[in-house]
Amino acid sequence: VSVAYWGLGFTKDDQRAIAVEAERLGFDSLWVAEAYGSDAVSVLGWLAAATTTIRLGTAIIQIPARPATATAMAAATLDTLSDGRFILGLGLSGPQVSEGWYGTPYARPLQRTREYLEVVRMALARERVNYQGECVQLPLPGGKGKALKLTIGPVQQPIPIYLATLGPKNVALTGEIADGWIPTFFSPEHVESLCEPLREGARRVGRNPSEVAVCPQVPIRVDDDIDAARDAMRPLMALYVGGMGPKSNNFYAELAARFGFGEAAERVQDLYLSGRKDEAAAALPTELIDLTCICGPEDVVRERLAAFEKSGVDTLILIPVATGGPAQVEQLRRIAAIRS
Repeated sequence: VSVAYWGLGFTKDDQRAIAVEAERLGFDSLWVAEAYGSDAVSVLGWLAAATTTIRLGTAIIQIPARPATATAMAAATLDTLSDGRFILGLGLSGPQVSEGWYGTPYARPLQRTREYLEVVRMALARERVNYQGECVQLPLPGGKGKALKLTIGPVQQPIPIYLATLGPKNVALTGEIADGWIPTFFSPEHVESLCEPLREGARRVGRNPSEVAVCPQVPIRVDDDIDAARDAMRPLMALYVGGMGPKSNNFYAELAARFGFGEAAERVQDLYLSGRKDEAAAALPTELIDLTCICGPEDVVRERLAAFEKSGVDTLILIPVATGGPAQVEQLRRIAAIRS
């Protein structure tokens, strides 16, 4: 279960209540995100203290937010605080956030991601970090820095590292170098086309594709009124399809186009970027919502959960869509009852 970040329908108290209840109900893992508000590291450390058995992951920590060695420090710390329950999920975010919020150029995303993971792994292995890549140089050439190594070690050896990627080349890179993949707006009906780049990337370096866990993030709402359930998904989907990036570079709109909804995605973008957010949400095709979300009465939810399982998904990261902590906790209970 994902508790995302503050402002996406979750408060700190909601996150804690969901974490405690998810553990009680037997959910596999708890995931925290960040954008440009609450950060994932602080929140996950707080939730680690409120739980004892549920696995804890970041979905995701933003690569441009921290040097690779700072991410390794955070990962080792969180893994220690949680007694070895931590999963490190990483993602590049997009150019608007990378360059507008962090002041980090978005250029060469594939190479930056590859080098970032290599340095994180080097640091977590407690090797002396001496790395001269095309995007990352440690120590800085010509300066007074010296190659250092992490003074603490994580509980897990190694900590699993997952990547959140969307475009085919980025997904192929995930298959090459990551332990898991965190896609967004995943559709079981398109599993072959979505996963083929992942498999290609894994095979390219001699890996078995099954070594890479597939862990999509999927909004969910159990509701006897299927139209109300779909409408609850609209604001979140409109935010991503319409507003997560400029019109020329929105990965979620591009994904919707690959599913056959290019014209609708363009319409949603036009409306959202002109400030007409409610109209953008209303313009989302019902078929796109049904493909990428799980929403409706219990029998519909049961069927969709089965479809994701049949598609080969390893861990389904569910985002409960409801207003307020009690309603979100109730969603978890209803999901658990369906799965029991």
